[in-house]
Amino acid sequence: MSEIEVFTLGETMVVFQPEQMQSLEYVQQFPKRIGGAETNVAIGLSRLGHRVGWFSKLGEDSFGQYVYKSVRGEGVETSSCIFTDQAATGVLFKEQLSPEDMNVYYYRKGSAASLMEPGDLDEAYIAQAKILHITGITPALSDACYRTVMEAIRIAKKHGLTIVFDPNLRLKLWTAEKAKRILNEIAMHADVILPGLDEGQFMTGKEKIEDVAESLNDGKDKTIIVKIGSKGAYVHTREEQFIVDGFPISQIMDPVGAGDGFAAGIISGILKQDSLKQTVKRANAIGAMVMKVKGDFEGLPNSAAVEDFIDPVNEWKDIKR
Repeated sequence: MSEIEVFTLGETMVVFQPEQMQSLEYVQQFPKRIGGAETNVAIGLSRLGHRVGWFSKLGEDSFGQYVYKSVRGEGVETSSCIFTDQAATGVLFKEQLSPEDMNVYYYRKGSAASLMEPGDLDEAYIAQAKILHITGITPALSDACYRTVMEAIRIAKKHGLTIVFDPNLRLKLWTAEKAKRILNEIAMHADVILPGLDEGQFMTGKEKIEDVAESLNDGKDKTIIVKIGSKGAYVHTREEQFIVDGFPISQIMDPVGAGDGFAAGIISGILKQDSLKQTVKRANAIGAMVMKVKGDFEGLPNSAAVEDFIDPVNEWKDIKR
């Protein structure tokens, strides 16, 4: 197994998303892609030059091979993944009625990934990383997945990893009561929390963004970064609070994956020890860039593309040379 800087775990599914924007009732052809929050982040980090390990359980089926090879082909370390014949690889269908109107239909209940167990984790493999990235999707898949996430957190704390948590609320997967309880439990252990404003409001019961961040910080030395769409992100630490402006874009092609691109930008900045303001600025840029391309991970940029997006004047100077 290769050395890694970041470890993440979760389900990646086969995604069927038609090219045209219309109800699935009338669609005849479905191009095949992959999609999963954790692998979106892993691929984003790989394209930014970082070494990332991803763990999941995949079905011993053609879709499982497709997911595995696709993620590995993006430079993500996949050697800890497990194949099982006890369940199939999950799938989902994306229905886009307009650039902003997206519906997602899951076929993942009882999937191979939902069979992940704490004993499947390789402590020595995780221990070499600097950051554990987790989302609120994985614990929603099954009680076993919840226990697996908590075991990953235990290992991360034992070995001094920074824990980055994106709540990534999916109420289609569990009840609101259970989601709120478990998301807040995970947030207590996290060092960096990346909620959208609506997710933060759901978790804390607060309305104002300042109160949401203060509640999530809970008097501890955490970094809370609340995503506020095209307006950017609100940053809250014990020492400072500020907003980093976003990058509005004129045409949204696909909003799915923007938050994962943002998370990749934050983790990259932490690894590079950039300033918090510069880190969030680049994360905002990556999130905006992802929305300009159809697909979960296809729009994730490399470092040079991010810098050109932030400062197009430099790109023009390079062309003139």
